[in-house]
Amino acid sequence: MVAFSTQASSTPSGVSQKGYTETKYPIVLVHGLFGFDSIAGIDYFYGIPHALNKDGASVFVAQISATNSSELRGEQLLAQVEDVLAITGAEKVNLIGHSHGGPTARYVASVAPEMVASVTSIGGVNKGSRIADIVRGSVPSGSVPEGIAVKLAEGLVTMINLLSGGSDLPQDPLASLAALTTEGSLAFNAKYPEGLPATACGEGDYIADNGVYYYSWTGTSNFTNALDPSDAAMTVLGIAFQEPNDGLVGQCSTHLGKVIRNDYRMNHLDEINGLLGITHLFETAPTTLYRQHANRLQLQGL
Repeated sequence: MVAFSTQASSTPSGVSQKGYTETKYPIVLVHGLFGFDSIAGIDYFYGIPHALNKDGASVFVAQISATNSSELRGEQLLAQVEDVLAITGAEKVNLIGHSHGGPTARYVASVAPEMVASVTSIGGVNKGSRIADIVRGSVPSGSVPEGIAVKLAEGLVTMINLLSGGSDLPQDPLASLAALTTEGSLAFNAKYPEGLPATACGEGDYIADNGVYYYSWTGTSNFTNALDPSDAAMTVLGIAFQEPNDGLVGQCSTHLGKVIRNDYRMNHLDEINGLLGITHLFETAPTTLYRQHANRLQLQGL
């Protein structure tokens, strides 16, 4: 059994009125590259599980490899989805993936659509990342710099695993990097095309042929709060793009299914309410967006 964290609904038993975030099917949050479920009590999706379950949602937080291919991460997630269904007795789940969690969730919906009601991609790398292209292109395969980069990544992952309890999960930084390039994403999309737009920056099928609902949203701001030290990195990384972006993923690459909105004043970390909830003062709080989406799923009968 693959480990995951749970956030049980706080709705009192016997109360018939449905809570604002109470969906028909459990919600499973899926982290991205270098992600985790929780470290030292701090959630990757900072404050979001509580924001969802306080009004009725049943929330599970996946713990999958911080670095690996979309398919391998997808298989890990599939095993956890099976566990969630066994625990809850539910027929399906609603998958919400951030960054690399988007393709990971898409994989599960593609190979096991009978277990998935919806997939929501947030800042998802659905058509590759310019940053991954640059890193892969500038660091020759088999070179000393590549070896050093891999060792650094492995060290970071080891620390994450020790703190989050995922030390038994297989890691492969090069596989994750390849998966996030444009080339790798296009190869993945050829196998798992559900929900993808037919045009460069359009919308995909809201309900795909496999019966799964697809949604997406993203931010397109790099610097959002002077108190957040990570904004400087997001700003530098954002220079690499020739389109609006969140610092790590271009606006159009994030599109999947129904595009709820693609220009929130958020960067890649703001989309998960990081760092510690320090986000734009004049934008909707990320926790509110997740709550609104849970209600959207509820109204859709999901």
